[in-house]
Amino acid sequence: MLFRRLMAGLLVLGVLVSVAVPVLAQKEKDKDKVKDKDKGKTTDKDKGKTTDKDKDKDKGKEVKVATGAPANLKWQLPKGKIFYQRMMTETDQNMTVMANNVNQKQKQIFYFKYEVTDSKEDKATIDMTIIGVAMNIQIGGSNIEYDSTKPEGGAQNPLGDFFKALKDSKFTIELDPKTNKVGKVDGREAFIGKLVAANPQMKPLLETILSADALKEMAEPTFAVVPTKSGDAEWTRTSKLDMGPIGKYENTYKFKYTGKEGAGDKEVAKINVETTLNYTQPGGDAGQGGLPFKIKSATLTSTNKEGDLRFNLGKGRLESSKTVLDLKGELSIEIGGTTTKVELRQTQTSQIETMDDDPTKTKK
Repeated sequence: MLFRRLMAGLLVLGVLVSVAVPVLAQKEKDKDKVKDKDKGKTTDKDKGKTTDKDKDKDKGKEVKVATGAPANLKWQLPKGKIFYQRMMTETDQNMTVMANNVNQKQKQIFYFKYEVTDSKEDKATIDMTIIGVAMNIQIGGSNIEYDSTKPEGGAQNPLGDFFKALKDSKFTIELDPKTNKVGKVDGREAFIGKLVAANPQMKPLLETILSADALKEMAEPTFAVVPTKSGDAEWTRTSKLDMGPIGKYENTYKFKYTGKEGAGDKEVAKINVETTLNYTQPGGDAGQGGLPFKIKSATLTSTNKEGDLRFNLGKGRLESSKTVLDLKGELSIEIGGTTTKVELRQTQTSQIETMDDDPTKTKK
């Protein structure tokens, strides 16, 4: 019974962490090329050779040199603008608990609709709606599925009901276009109410981890991928996320513009991001928040700290990103008065794609 309760709690923790922990890195190695203005040639530093090629013949794209970031590397949020995002997170997790090896695989897809309802110099108001949810979780030989984009949705189960409650949740974001800071997020009470209705025992935990500040911290990274000062080729952002009984996450993001490719409405800026993640175990006053266990101590480290983004310069929005995070460490967890050590190894891959049309309508 102890082991089964612990596994049930860790599954909840895994789902929450996969949303809360910033997914980091997919490292892309670009060739270091410098344009020779006098000769109109490109110097390849790695090989020490000079060529007459001004274009990448394989891709048919102009080779750009990353100096200062372009002036239009900023969000364009006119009133009435609508766009959609598909966010997919895949997690491959291995835990050793009480000499038992537990493998868990998760695949979660969220579909979002963004609509700019008001746009002023100092504030943009954006409605963000969860228009679709899909998940597949494999743990201990069991498979749990739900997909709101399918007519039948999925098999009935408590976790499926929880994901089902996410659909059609709506938030109103107030954004400062000058700083890309989120000042306010409305919709928290209605959101928590829907989730609690699907899973009443999670109310204490949801009230804690989905605070007003937490929602702002979760929404802000979407818009913080561009500099606040025009022309900056490097910029830094920091964020803190307090998840109560799950712990605290403090992140420093170092962005670097590395060049651009494409043309017209397909011209994108390439951005590298290096993320430093610091995890702090919950304090003694954090309580359990409704979890069937309490985290007594934890040491988690991450690797693969570089990520890759594409920002559409013509449309003024994040085009895509692909990041990977390797996480490992140990947790000491107390349940029923007994402390248990959990060894965790996890790889998490996250991809975001932005589009003009509703992906839940075209999905087959």
